[in-house]
Amino acid sequence: MITSEEIALYIQSIPAAPSVVQEALNHVRAGDLQKAAKCASEDPALSLYLKTLVNRPIYGFRNEVTDVAQIFGILGLGGAQQTLYNYLLSLLTPKKWELFTFSNHQFYDLQASISKHWEAILAHLKINDKEIQSAISLIPASIIVCEALFASRKTEVEQLRSVKALDFNTILFRISGSGLFDISGEIARKWEMSERIVSLIRSASAVEQNLSSQERVLAQWMHLLLFYELSQPPYVSAGLNEFIDFKIEFVQDIYESFSQVIGYACEQ
Repeated sequence: MITSEEIALYIQSIPAAPSVVQEALNHVRAGDLQKAAKCASEDPALSLYLKTLVNRPIYGFRNEVTDVAQIFGILGLGGAQQTLYNYLLSLLTPKKWELFTFSNHQFYDLQASISKHWEAILAHLKINDKEIQSAISLIPASIIVCEALFASRKTEVEQLRSVKALDFNTILFRISGSGLFDISGEIARKWEMSERIVSLIRSASAVEQNLSSQERVLAQWMHLLLFYELSQPPYVSAGLNEFIDFKIEFVQDIYESFSQVIGYACEQ
C-alpha cells in the first residue's frame, strides 16, 4: 500500500524549477516574450529542448525552427508557458520506463500532441488564459509520478494485472487511494498553480458534480482530449489508456465539435 504521505513526499521531492526556467516563466507571466526568450536562450539544455519539441511533426513546420525568440513568438504567451512546464517534465522523465512499455521519444510525442490539441480546443472555445493552457501539462507529469510509484512495486503491480486482470487505474486506487487526477492536482500545487487549476484538472475525471458552466465545458473537453490521446496505439500498448475511465454521457454533447476541432488541427 502506498500511503498519501508517500505520494506527498515523492511530489515534494520533485525539484523546483531551475532558476533560468523560473525566470523565463516570470517573464512569460508578465507578458514579455522577448525577455523570456533571451533568458531561455542562455540555457543550452532548455534551448535544445525547445527546438526538439517545436520541430516535431505535430507542429507541421516545413523548415526547422532554431531561433528561441522565433519559437516563443510562434508559441505565444500561453504556449510558451506551457512549453516551459513541459520542459520541467523532461527533467523528471526516467531514462528507462520500467513499467509502461514505451520510449521517451513516444512520451515527448504525447506531450507535443496533447499541448497542440489543447491549444486548438481553447482557441475554439475563445479562451485566452495562459494558466488554463498550461494545465494540460499536469497529465503527462502525473504519468511520470505513476511510473515511479509503480516501478517501486513492480512485482505487486504485475501480479495484480496478471492474476486479477486489473487495469492501471484500479491498481493505482487500490495501492494508493488516489487517482491520476488527484496526483495531477498535487503536482499543480507543487508548481504553484492556482487552486482553480487544481479544481479544473480534477473535474476532468468526470466525477465532480458541482461545476460552474465554464468549469463543466473545460472539464468535458479535457476529458475527451485525454481519452482521445491515450487511445492512440502506442499508448494503448503501454497501458496508459487504462487511466481514463471514459464517461461517454459526460461528453456526448461536444463529441461532434471535438471531432471537427481535432480533425482541423491535424490537417494544419
